[in-house]
Amino acid sequence: MFLPATFTAALLMTILCTCCWGSWANTFKLTKNYRFELFYWDYAVGILLISLLFAFTLGSAGGGPYSFLQNLRQADGICLLYALAGGFIFNIANVLLTAGIDMVGLAVAFPLAIGIALVEGTAMSYLLHPQGSAGLLGAGVLMALVAILFVGLAYAARGLGGVVTSMRGSLVCIVSGLLMGVFAPLITKATQGNHPDPSMLVSPGALSPYTAAVCMTLGAFLCCFVFNPILMRKPLVGTPVSISGYISAPANYHALGLLGGAIWGTGTVLNFVAGGFVGLPISYAIGQSAPMIATLWGVFAWHEFRGARAKSKLYLGAMIACYLLAVGLIALAYKAS
Repeated sequence: MFLPATFTAALLMTILCTCCWGSWANTFKLTKNYRFELFYWDYAVGILLISLLFAFTLGSAGGGPYSFLQNLRQADGICLLYALAGGFIFNIANVLLTAGIDMVGLAVAFPLAIGIALVEGTAMSYLLHPQGSAGLLGAGVLMALVAILFVGLAYAARGLGGVVTSMRGSLVCIVSGLLMGVFAPLITKATQGNHPDPSMLVSPGALSPYTAAVCMTLGAFLCCFVFNPILMRKPLVGTPVSISGYISAPANYHALGLLGGAIWGTGTVLNFVAGGFVGLPISYAIGQSAPMIATLWGVFAWHEFRGARAKSKLYLGAMIACYLLAVGLIALAYKAS
């Protein structure tokens, strides 16, 4: 299987992951009056298909015991279960985050949910697989949290109106963040196995990054058949929808859903593969800088800050500076190991 040969290559992969995780939502924004519960069916198919594509190409390059199918046959059942559970839980968290954005706005939803997930996921993953300097990693996570805070302040200071914060919406965001923070430790357990062996590319019984990505996205896909129908009947936002709305949707809406899933899934594979080199706590922490990318899309592609106050733009500049500092500190955390 393909793995990065240098730290620089692994760091570049984590940054590309951040770009993917922060960009996939553009595909949903290109649909008009299309409910997220319907969009998500194609999105879930997209993340599964792209992970399979990577698994049968880069994940099988050169054959041997670490190739995708061979690793899948040799994997312990508990490791497969960890990855499936991680995908199942992440899928619920991702849907709740989107609902939270509709309920309380991006200014509240992203800082609240992603901030909780960033701290929880990085800390729990580090406890399971301590790699790198804990002090520098903690400082990097702190700077990422400050950057996320600046994202919220920038949106709040736009002076363009917005969604009124509700207690129910805030609670949805908190639950989303708590669930999202769990998926990274579960993937760490899946790729670490019961008997970690630093001398091997993949520990005995553990999943390779490519196998973990397939199992994780399969868990997310299966979750749709449990969680999505519930939300379609009793949505957190709007009126109930039926599958007929999905069937009658334009073909380009289905294509956009598949593309959105492929973009997010590509970022996930890059994150897991890079995590095999620098450690999942570090790759996850950098990957969760996605709100910066999403905000830049909002500024330059969707013109969400056109006519905004000067203070809002200052907050955006501070956000970018904090994120760059966060990535630098997290990179130094690995170098210090």
